[in-house]
Amino acid sequence: YFLQQPETHAFDLYHDYTESRPGVDKYLNVVRGGSTVSRPAARVLDTGESLRVRTLKGSAISEAKIDIGQPVSAESEVVVIDFTPVTAGASVRLRISETYTDAARYLLKGDTLVWDRAFGRPANAMVLPAGWVLTNCSVPATVSRTDDGRVRLDFVNPRNDEVSVYVTGARR
Repeated sequence: YFLQQPETHAFDLYHDYTESRPGVDKYLNVVRGGSTVSRPAARVLDTGESLRVRTLKGSAISEAKIDIGQPVSAESEVVVIDFTPVTAGASVRLRISETYTDAARYLLKGDTLVWDRAFGRPANAMVLPAGWVLTNCSVPATVSRTDDGRVRLDFVNPRNDEVSVYVTGARR
């Protein structure tokens, strides 16, 4: 997660995904309620090929016959990444990038940067925006600096569920 200035409520992210189940031809990323997604993109890591990416909302999800693993409502949103169906014994490795805006869970409270979101993947990293220092983190993290001097936090979630993370920061 690469946090933009907190006044924007926006952050860029990328994650890698490997699919090895024969016949699977798409990756679904359900957008968390309260968030909006923009600039979704994906490519095959082995070839560099850019993939078709679609964002579907509400009834368009049902019309496309896509199962998002939960009931579809008017507010439901999913990013669909299409790829060539996986063949037996093969796999496809994807790198997916998106920008999210989440005014309720990434914001500026007074002069304090606040991040209050859960991570569901086993390993996550967050880079604070330029000009910000860490003041609090609710869960263990390895804290370091990027080459350009920004604060980086690395999280490990060994559990099979989400871990709630509350981070605060102050301007340098």
